[in-house]
This record gives sequence, structure tokens and C-alpha cells, in this order.
Amino acid sequence: MRRAEQPARRTVLAAAVAAAVTAGAGPAAADPEAPMTTDTAEPARAVPAPTVDNRAWLSYGDWRGGTAKGTRAVAGTRPGLVIARPAGTADYTDPHTGTTAAWEYGTWTSPVHRLTVPATEVIVSWNARTPAGTWIQAEIRGTYTDGTSTPWYVMGRWAAGDQDIRRTSVDGQSDGRSTVWTDTLAIDAPSTGLRLAAYRLRLTLYRKPGTKATPTVWRLGAMGSDVPDRFTVPASAPGLAKELAVPRYSQEIHKGRYPEYDNGGEAWCSPTSSQMIIEYWGGRLTEEQLAWVDPSYTDPQVCHAARFTYDYQYGGCGNWPFNAAYAATFKGLQGVVTRLGSLTDLERLIAAGIPAITSQSFLKEELTGAGYGTAGHLMTVIGFTAEGDVIANDPFSPTDEAVRRVYRRREWENIWLRTKRYNASGKVASGTGGICYLYFPARPSGAQRKALAAVGVRV
Repeated sequence: MRRAEQPARRTVLAAAVAAAVTAGAGPAAADPEAPMTTDTAEPARAVPAPTVDNRAWLSYGDWRGGTAKGTRAVAGTRPGLVIARPAGTADYTDPHTGTTAAWEYGTWTSPVHRLTVPATEVIVSWNARTPAGTWIQAEIRGTYTDGTSTPWYVMGRWAAGDQDIRRTSVDGQSDGRSTVWTDTLAIDAPSTGLRLAAYRLRLTLYRKPGTKATPTVWRLGAMGSDVPDRFTVPASAPGLAKELAVPRYSQEIHKGRYPEYDNGGEAWCSPTSSQMIIEYWGGRLTEEQLAWVDPSYTDPQVCHAARFTYDYQYGGCGNWPFNAAYAATFKGLQGVVTRLGSLTDLERLIAAGIPAITSQSFLKEELTGAGYGTAGHLMTVIGFTAEGDVIANDPFSPTDEAVRRVYRRREWENIWLRTKRYNASGKVASGTGGICYLYFPARPSGAQRKALAAVGVRV
């Protein structure tokens, strides 16, 4: 999504938040004081970049290792967490429909994860299946470096469909020291030295009372980072010439479509990019799934991706974890939100056949050949030329055929990795600091596992 119309969302790396808001309350669905057991048996994994810490819970042992109330771990080729005997029933009033309904629920609370890099921000992501009549909520509670704790923050209320609840982020969550900005928990004043030293995550799984339906959560994780404030980043040396055959879709041909899902066009860069990579991995939508789309529309699967990544509170399709969760609804796929440290990291992934969706912001003159400037835009990196330049499927293109672009390596690397920039008014604004979505097989090859481990992603 090009974010010129919503510039306030991604300011957390550039400046302190001027004012805090009152913490929002979620549904009373779990004990907020679950035992805070220590995560002492974390499986061996690659050491992440020094500014980023990734942790994921996805194995049977992981799910068995948390604190369960009304949930249980299930084994198999894709272990997960499901509702067992519900812990209770809670009412939830959907703020986007006004409907109040009772839901049975069960909870799971992770052990404490102590960040290898005390963080200025944390992003939670998950992969799950939510049949009709079910949904999930993901929360985080952090411990500051001074030993005090945040409240439980809701990082998403999510369902794959939209028939039971409206998937939503939650605004108005702050304790005066940290704030949730849509999908990112951020320290309000990083210049004070305050950081998040540890956290635990909590899942609440919901279903309609009296049914046997259950969500299944396969993956839950968080990425903590303390990316330094920087206008420029060191240049990496080219190391790979390879291009992946990723489908090309334009967001611009959808301009004006479905105002209820943010009106297509420049608002749809995130779901358009997601759909490209989903289809690269073989994910396909059926005619039945696409039957709701106007039959006159080209690329109806992009409309579908927009609808089912749409965040009703944010009012757009650019919620990062919602896109990763959407990708994981396709059979055999996983999705995570992470940060990478250089184009060398992206080259490792491309070499293993893994494209990436990246977020960047720039002035028109900062990226040769783009033809536009943006306060925030997603595109898909699919390879590198022999000279080391970036080959991207850029959805901000007039046609599907025009989507493939080649951008100068040095320009592209800097606009993607920096955390500070000057906007069109000459004022200091934020950059995303290497944020990307990675979608990859639930059962990756050996080479894919090695590449993902090298960038700190556990599989």
C-alpha cells in the first residue's frame, strides 16, 4: 500500500510519539497473570543479525511447552494448537458490526522469550486455519529494560473469512511508554534508552458455543528489532545473478474497485504483492472462492486478496501480519514478517528460490525508473541482474506486463534499509528499516531451510 494518505502509521523509527493514549481493553477471555515460565529450552537456530531477534513457536514441543488453558497441542506433519475443553465463555462486541455474541475460548501463553537484542519495536505474526464459526486473538506483554512490564496488548483479532467477525487491529493501546501502531508495538521515546528486554505471547482461540469447530494455529512468532537511526546504509557487494519466475500483477488496473476494501489502485500494493508470491508457490483460488468478484474484473484473485487481508480498524490492506496470515491459508505455505540486514540476505533467499515482499518509502528522484514517490509501498523482489541490480515486480505499474522493473542496486538498498529520510516537504520522516514478508513452503527443502536460517527465520 502506498501510504501517502496515512503517513502517521510508520513514524516509530523516526521520532518519539508526542502523546500517548489510554490502553485499550480486549475481551475478558483469559487470565492476564498466567505463570511467566522461562523459555530455557529454545531449539538451536541461526544467530540473527545484531539488530534483529526472531522467535517462533511451531513444533509440537513448542506448543507443549507453553501454559495452556482450554487448548492442547496436536502432533503430525504440521503440529499446531487447537481448542480442547474450553476454558470458559466470553462475549465479544464486534466494533465494526456492533454485533455481540458469546464465544467459547481457550488460551495458550508462551514462555518468556528474552530478546538477544533489546528492542524498540516488536511485530507479532501467526499462521492459522480458522473454519467458519472460529477466530483467534494474538497478544503480547513486554518487559522493559528497567524491569517493569507493559499491559497485555492486542496485536490482532483475526479470521481467514469475514462472516463471523471483522479482522481488526486495535487502536488506543498505550501505557505512556510504548504504543501499538496497527501491527507494531513501539517504544515511544527510544532516545531515552528504554527498550523491550523480553516478552511473552498469548493466543486466545474462539469458537461458537456448543460446536466442535476449532481454529488451528501452526505458527506464532515475533520479530523484535533495534535498528539504528540512519539516513544511509553501507553498500553490499553483488553476489548473485538469478531471476525467479513470479507472476506479475498490477494494482493500478484495480483502481476504484471495491471501496469497502480501500478502493483498489495504490491502496492494494500489499495484497497484490502477496498474491504474486502465493501463486509462485502454486497457491490457487477456485471459481467458487472467486464467485463474489465482479466477472468483468481482470485478475479477480487480487480483489480476493484485498478483501481477505483487509484490516477494518486500519481501513486498508497493508497490515503486515494479516498479509502473512493470508498467505498461510493456502495449503502448504507459511508466512512471516521479519527484517533483513542487507541485499546479501535477499540474495541468499533468491538463490534458494524464495522471493520477498519488501516495504520502502522514497522521493521520485531517489529511485531511478520508478516514476513516482511514496510514503510507503510494497513490491516483490524476484532476482538480481548480472550487475547486481534489483529485479522487482512492482505492482505500481499501469499493466501486468509493465510490472517487472530493474532498479539500481545502491539506490534500492538504501531506500529499503534506512530508518530516516527526508520527505517532499524537506522534513525528517521514517523509513522501514528492511521490513519484508517471507512466504515459503511449510516443508521447505534443505537449501531453503539453510537460507531461512541464515536470515534468522526458524522453520
